[in-house]
Amino acid sequence: MSAPAKGLAAGTWVIDPAHSSLEFSVRHLMVSKVRGRFTDFSGTLVVHDDGTADTEAEIQVASLTTDNPQRDAHLATADFFDAANYPTATFKASGFKALSSEFSVTGDFTVRGITHPVTLDVEFLGTGPGMADAPVAGFTATATVNRHDFGLTIDMPMADGGAVIGDKINLSLDIEVGLQS
Repeated sequence: MSAPAKGLAAGTWVIDPAHSSLEFSVRHLMVSKVRGRFTDFSGTLVVHDDGTADTEAEIQVASLTTDNPQRDAHLATADFFDAANYPTATFKASGFKALSSEFSVTGDFTVRGITHPVTLDVEFLGTGPGMADAPVAGFTATATVNRHDFGLTIDMPMADGGAVIGDKINLSLDIEVGLQS
């Protein structure tokens, strides 16, 4: 794989969850969007001496919140994420493609035990010294996935047409990583 961004030292870069976010949005009632986030996730970006890189991440599905406890409880059921049987979602990169200061990362995204390729559009925000004198780097990333691809197939049709929940899920990541080794 080619380097994910210029300026990253070789080593293992670990997601700092206190300075990162993993959010999503989906159409609701055909007229608005519901937004949510996962609060428990981890991941690494390993940059090799030759400039190639590997990345993977894990999301604890039960950490999902939309700030609506009733909806969050429903999303954890077998109607949606089935968190009891599939407690984690994962992403493992299989390729990086440089696009000037931006790049794309393609990888296998697994939700509910179902894996599909997903491409993230990533912007490298740069590096800095970090608070503990260890280098940090920042990225933003976006992707759109179809919930049906991952077994999230509950459909709640509306009487006048359309559906309560849209099919397309927009993902938005703001990630800060710190060099660990």
